[in-house]
Amino acid sequence: MNKVWTNRSEKEKGIPLFFSVILVFCILGAFIGSVSWKTSAEMSESAVQNLTESLDLIKCTLEAILKNEAEFQKLIAQEIAGVENPLEYVQEYKKNQTMVKMSLILTGDTEGVSNTGETFSEDELDFSLGKTVEGMAISQSYLNYMGTWAYTMKCPVIRDGREIAVLYIEYVYDSIDNSLPNGFYNQKAMLYIMDAKSERFVLKPKGMGERSAGHLNLEDFYRANDIQDENLRQEVSACLAEGEDILFYHDVQGKNALNYMWAVNDGVSYLVGYVPVEAIQKEGKTVNQNIYIVVFTTLLAFVLCCILYYFSNRQQEKLRREREEEREVYSRQLAEALQAAQIASSSKTTFLSNMSHDIRTPMNAVLGFTALLAKDAENPDKVREYTKKILASGQYLLSLINDILDISKIESGKVVLNFEKFILNDLLSSVEAIIRPMAEAKHQNFFIEISGIAHEYFVGDEMRVHQILINLLSNAVKYTPEGGNIWFRVIGLSQRSAQYEHILIEVEDNGFGMTPEYLETIFDAFTRAENSTTNKVQGTGLGMAITRNIVELMGGTINVSSEVNKGTLFRVDLEFRISEDRVESRSEELTDIDSSNLEGLHFLAAEDNEINAEILEEILKIEGADCVVVENGKLAVERFMNAAEGEFDAILMDVQMPVMNGYDATRAIRALAREDAKTIPIIAMTANAFLEDEKEALEAGMSVHVAKPLDIELFKKVIRQCVKERKVL
Repeated sequence: MNKVWTNRSEKEKGIPLFFSVILVFCILGAFIGSVSWKTSAEMSESAVQNLTESLDLIKCTLEAILKNEAEFQKLIAQEIAGVENPLEYVQEYKKNQTMVKMSLILTGDTEGVSNTGETFSEDELDFSLGKTVEGMAISQSYLNYMGTWAYTMKCPVIRDGREIAVLYIEYVYDSIDNSLPNGFYNQKAMLYIMDAKSERFVLKPKGMGERSAGHLNLEDFYRANDIQDENLRQEVSACLAEGEDILFYHDVQGKNALNYMWAVNDGVSYLVGYVPVEAIQKEGKTVNQNIYIVVFTTLLAFVLCCILYYFSNRQQEKLRREREEEREVYSRQLAEALQAAQIASSSKTTFLSNMSHDIRTPMNAVLGFTALLAKDAENPDKVREYTKKILASGQYLLSLINDILDISKIESGKVVLNFEKFILNDLLSSVEAIIRPMAEAKHQNFFIEISGIAHEYFVGDEMRVHQILINLLSNAVKYTPEGGNIWFRVIGLSQRSAQYEHILIEVEDNGFGMTPEYLETIFDAFTRAENSTTNKVQGTGLGMAITRNIVELMGGTINVSSEVNKGTLFRVDLEFRISEDRVESRSEELTDIDSSNLEGLHFLAAEDNEINAEILEEILKIEGADCVVVENGKLAVERFMNAAEGEFDAILMDVQMPVMNGYDATRAIRALAREDAKTIPIIAMTANAFLEDEKEALEAGMSVHVAKPLDIELFKKVIRQCVKERKVL
């Protein structure tokens, strides 16, 4: 019963709605009818306005032509005033399509000459109308010797402030025809140009009605179009006398037409013609037809909308349910996103907890052994043992800091690859030199296999490739028990391009392995495997994230497979651009340098930190060298300027200093007008340890870059190499 009552209620509601729609249609129809009638009237008025605008445009065109002709005649008059024989100038002047005759009468004479050869007298023309163009008198229209309607304007020729002659130039109406529009109102309008005084039709422009239906004068126009109303004729005559415009309706050739007479140049001439009313109202009829079409289309669209509304109303409940489902899905997605954010936050919290532990452990060793060192300072054996352990803990802290800075730069998008030429064998040799001692210390077997490599010289970021290999191989050593095996393979694959070598790098071990769960997050920045075995191995958990990001930055791929207690296999797929030039090997660059001491060398050092300066002085003193320490780059430049040539063997330059930094100081030294300013080694010693910092140091003019904290042996080798190269130069 409820359902029946609901349907009946809906039908009862639908009846008033139906009558409301009918009423709206009736009101809309009445409104559209009134709009249509009003539109027709307004369109007729607009059409008349358009006609007047068209006539004004033609009028302005004619007046502009007359003005241009007058300006031209004034220029000719000025030119004649400047010649010695004006009469000869006029006689030799050539006529053109616009100006068919030029005449000149000297002041005081009644006759003059023309460029057509005959004698000229002003009595031949009628200037009694009193009209002017740009101040120049214009004559009544007349038929010239060629049988063409023409008019003449006269202009005085002034020389030194007095009139020496009068210039007459004859112009033809036919030249005006080319400047007028080719009809208007679809060439339904008729147009003549009439001389006001003689009431003669002097021009019928092209495209203005049929040429065969032309008239000779105004009277002929009246007779042909049956304009016999005397009052109307008198009104037209009055307008002609006053130089005014007039519009009037009159039947022409059996059709109602709007006739016009439009004054040009204050009534010198008139535009005479008519436009059929049907041509004027055509646009209004077209608009009304368009209105009816639009209304019909609108009504049809309205009916269709009602039908669509009826069907759409039935779908609203379904759509509402779908929206509810969408909201549920969206809420679920938000919840998942929140959970992912919480997991990421938890991962970072766990990472920071691990980092806190990893940092505090070596820091505790540094502080503890430092305390023991102070206590057992008299025992050389214990001092050496404590110093060795403090050094190991400090190196581990340095690796932690480097990893954190690397991942920070990678995540901020500031890592830039440095493409340079390198030798693959040198790179692999340097990696082996680092990893093999680590493996031998744990009694591990380290195997290297190289196969299928077609080229030796490449272009790429050698330091980043070195970092990838060290990360993978050092992890293999860390997570492989004593006596285990580590395989390092470099395999050449088929080339995809003739310019690039395709290389597969494999690092395999038979160590602890990883669980499937950890393999899913091994390349995440803030994850680390947690179990009783790996927890004993020190590490940041950032190495794999750094490695993957560098590989992808190089356009390569990295993947891993592992099984607990069976081992792990990493595969890195890279392409290196092949270098066409040979590269000098650097594998023995520093091996032949005696780094036992720096005996007898004298240095200039720029270091603003007192502790660092003290450490540097002590190191150099132990090695048999000495140095002069200044506090900033400006003092370093001044001290070098005041030193004798050859006094210093090298300059040790910090980068971040007050007053003047190390880069600016280096540039200032290199710019000095001294022979040794260009050759003295300048060694950057700075905590700015990234590749970009090294590049900036070299671009500033420094010889080599050494990162803090100093590796003493490397530091000594670098200094001896720089000093040796300077002596060779």
